[in-house]
Amino acid sequence: MKRLSKLSLRIAALALAVTVLAGVSAEAAVKKAAHKKKEDLSANPLAGVNSKQPDKELFDKAMIAMKKGRYDVARLDLQTMLNTYPDSEYRMRAKLAVGDSWFKEGGSAALTQAEAEYEDFITFFPDAPEAAEAQMKVGDIYYQQMEKPDRDYKNAENAEVQYRKMINMFPESTLVPRAKQKLRDVQEVLAERESQIGLYYQSRENFNAAIARLQTVIDTYPLYSRSDQALLGIGDSYAGEAHAIQIAPNLPGAIKERMRAVYMDKAAAAYAKVILRYPMAPHVEDARDRLVAMNRPVPEPTQDAMNESDAEERSRQPVHLTEKTFAIVRRGPTVVQAVHVGEPSLDDPKRTLAPDITKANLAMFSSAVNEGRPAPVPGAAAPTGLNEPPRSDQPNSAPLQMQPPEGGSGVGVQIVSAPSAAADPNAVIKAVGPTNTAMPAAEKPADAPATVNDIKPGATQASTVADSKTKKPKADLSDESSSKKKKKKGLNKLNPF
Repeated sequence: MKRLSKLSLRIAALALAVTVLAGVSAEAAVKKAAHKKKEDLSANPLAGVNSKQPDKELFDKAMIAMKKGRYDVARLDLQTMLNTYPDSEYRMRAKLAVGDSWFKEGGSAALTQAEAEYEDFITFFPDAPEAAEAQMKVGDIYYQQMEKPDRDYKNAENAEVQYRKMINMFPESTLVPRAKQKLRDVQEVLAERESQIGLYYQSRENFNAAIARLQTVIDTYPLYSRSDQALLGIGDSYAGEAHAIQIAPNLPGAIKERMRAVYMDKAAAAYAKVILRYPMAPHVEDARDRLVAMNRPVPEPTQDAMNESDAEERSRQPVHLTEKTFAIVRRGPTVVQAVHVGEPSLDDPKRTLAPDITKANLAMFSSAVNEGRPAPVPGAAAPTGLNEPPRSDQPNSAPLQMQPPEGGSGVGVQIVSAPSAAADPNAVIKAVGPTNTAMPAAEKPADAPATVNDIKPGATQASTVADSKTKKPKADLSDESSSKKKKKKGLNKLNPF
């Protein structure tokens, strides 16, 4: 009996354990099914609304078609709902879903149509919470089409503009943190492009263009992952300018030293900024070494700057070998090194241009040349030089005189002679020529000869004409040579001469 009782107890315990396990597994299956159903319904923003109204059923039908990739059918159902039920409470979500169908379909033409739909939605429903979502998706359209930093950058610039617009227009939206992170990624790509161009100019010793590009990176994108390298490039460019001035020919040594000192000061300021702003960056030691080589003091960063730089460096993701491998065949850029903390810049400052750097260099050169000279008096007119006409801004200058001076010859020239020995007995150079240098009086011109008439008195004009028509005697041409030979007669024909 005892054995049977023990056996029955064991069987009962085993049955109870099986029952408990079955209940637990059934509950887990129910929870899993419910979780799966919840995940499936998340694709439809209105799936949690229990309604059998025809507009809601059309909307759900369109969402199912979109989930299956039948975007044209989904758009047809949504347009039918909007046209049939213009006062439906789901019209905003339906209008936004039309843009989502174009966005999910992909392709340049479909994305262009999606952008138009989202902008229409923002125009018709500017105060709706979904307007922030529409503006966010406009930025995502350009984000998906971004190229690498060395390719076309128009999509990256448009994405930056749209994300900034979203943050400024809808600062209270829950999508703002995501928009800021997307903006940091986009600015990482744009900063990488500017930095590569600046470093290329530096390698070609075009220092003005290099400084302009790298300074734009520092001013516009302070969260760039290689800002320390950009600052080092600025300092090295100014050091290159100093070396170019040092070896310039036909330039005074004093001017060379002044210009070199100015350029080296600018280079030291760039190196110091690496230590003060990015103390935890990889190239901080390079900046310290350059300052030590220049015999300049090495600054010490503050604790706040160190904490900020450390947080930025820790938020960046490391670049693995697989990421570098896939980056070769991937169309879009790699943004794993983009920072995940800090506020991205929402407004572009004024870009630094190469002509501005050139003008600053010319101003420094002019200051170096004029150093030590007396400053010009404001408002003072420059004196008139030799053989120059009087200036209009000099009222005391003598006017031009058109009359001859007193005692002159009347032709506008005054003869000046050296002093005579009698006037100056100590003169080294004696006067040459007559001592009397007075101009003689002008002589009266001689009278013209009297006119003589060749025609005799009493002779008429007709006789004079007749005399002029008398024939002249013929000249004797016997002595002149002639090319015409006379014919010989008789025995003269045998004479050859």
